[in-house]
Amino acid sequence: MSNRDVYSKEYLPYIIRWGKILGLLAILLSFGPAIVLAVGYGVMPPVSAMVTGFVTMASAVGVMWFIEPVSYFPIIGVAGTYMAFISGNISNLRIPAAAIAQKTAGVEPGTDEGSIISTLGMGVSVIINIIILAVGVFAGAALLENLPKGAVDALNYLLPSLFGAIFVQFALMKKKIAPFALAIALALSLALNAGVFSFLPGIPSYIVTLGSVFGTIAIGVSFYKKEKQIKS
Repeated sequence: MSNRDVYSKEYLPYIIRWGKILGLLAILLSFGPAIVLAVGYGVMPPVSAMVTGFVTMASAVGVMWFIEPVSYFPIIGVAGTYMAFISGNISNLRIPAAAIAQKTAGVEPGTDEGSIISTLGMGVSVIINIIILAVGVFAGAALLENLPKGAVDALNYLLPSLFGAIFVQFALMKKKIAPFALAIALALSLALNAGVFSFLPGIPSYIVTLGSVFGTIAIGVSFYKKEKQIKS
């Protein structure tokens, strides 16, 4: 049996089965505190309040429930998608860890090898994340209090710097597409700040992600078709 057969016939079914089980378990655990309050202590908000809260959240971030899986799947694959959405911190921890792992291993995103390597990278990031959080819970507050104000303010630039580094990493791999991807994201960001998308429901920041992802995909497809025509 070839590696590809093992991946598709043994690895993926195993991952999907346990991904579903652990995903459902994570949902139950997420509602655990609310269930305990409702069943054990009789604390239950009115249905109208729950509906209002859901509608408020859905109008603000509901679009991301559909955009994020589509946007991240080409990088992290099936196993990575289950792991990322169960563990959280997708954009600021899991995706960078997956991208760096793929780059270090020399594999392409969207391939079977890339999916496996990204899963390993994210698995390590989850373990490190738990360790750092455990330390942070006990020592984080005291550490931040003793840091100078300039150092605390500098932490606000950590995430933008991380995403900038990731963009450069992929830009070096796709030099033709990178300028277009940057131009699309910049144009959409400027339009968002100018209020062009204010007519959209909720907080329309999702349009930047949506437009950047699918706009860059369209550019990549057009380059691919053009190169294919030249070769033929």
